[in-house]
Amino acid sequence: MAKRFAAMRMTGGRSFLSTGAVAASVLLLFGIGHRLATARLTTITASVPLPRGTLDALPMRLGDWNGHDVPLDERVIRATDTDDHVHREYVRNGESVTLYVAYGVRMRDLFPHRPEVCYPSAGWTLERARDVTVPDGHETLSARVLRFRKGGLDGQSLAVLNYYLVDGQACPDVSLLRSRVWRRSQASYAAQVQIASSIGVSEDHREEMLRDVAEAAAPVIATLIHRAVAGALSTADSRGE
Repeated sequence: MAKRFAAMRMTGGRSFLSTGAVAASVLLLFGIGHRLATARLTTITASVPLPRGTLDALPMRLGDWNGHDVPLDERVIRATDTDDHVHREYVRNGESVTLYVAYGVRMRDLFPHRPEVCYPSAGWTLERARDVTVPDGHETLSARVLRFRKGGLDGQSLAVLNYYLVDGQACPDVSLLRSRVWRRSQASYAAQVQIASSIGVSEDHREEMLRDVAEAAAPVIATLIHRAVAGALSTADSRGE
């Protein structure tokens, strides 16, 4: 099993929201189609469990950004079924973004938590979504930037950069997880990275902020998870599990 993991390609990886952590308190509405997809997700092997606190090792300083932890409500943690997570606000010269990384042993629990579903269910209107690439120190990772608005033209606006990390491969949506479901393939791990900002700057500048933090955090997040999973697999192999 460890040999299979060693062959995986590494890319990189990020959050939620600092204005009251709106998305962090959102519970999804589940339809018939989702329930069927979730049932099929149970055919995928569960992620390798991470040692507790693995994601806490993410540095408090990322480039020019300084972070501090923002604890999530226990109800939110239970609702998202994460086994390890980090939720922080990073600030720089009056600018701020929120970074959220979620790791679930049961990969199917990451499947429904998509920004294009979560935020509208909390009252936000999706105005735009597009896929982007972000340098991660080695190559580039694929992510999706979404823009939301609440309360009309004079209301609040929000930008979110989101991607999933599946066995070291970054994907802007859940398509990679879906493909593994329908092919009944197995994976060693999956994580979700989300970065968000709602501060009053131009839309383009806000997106630049998200991409800047993503570029700084992606290789660190990928390395943290890679080493933890590789160590867990090595330990399991030595025990003959």
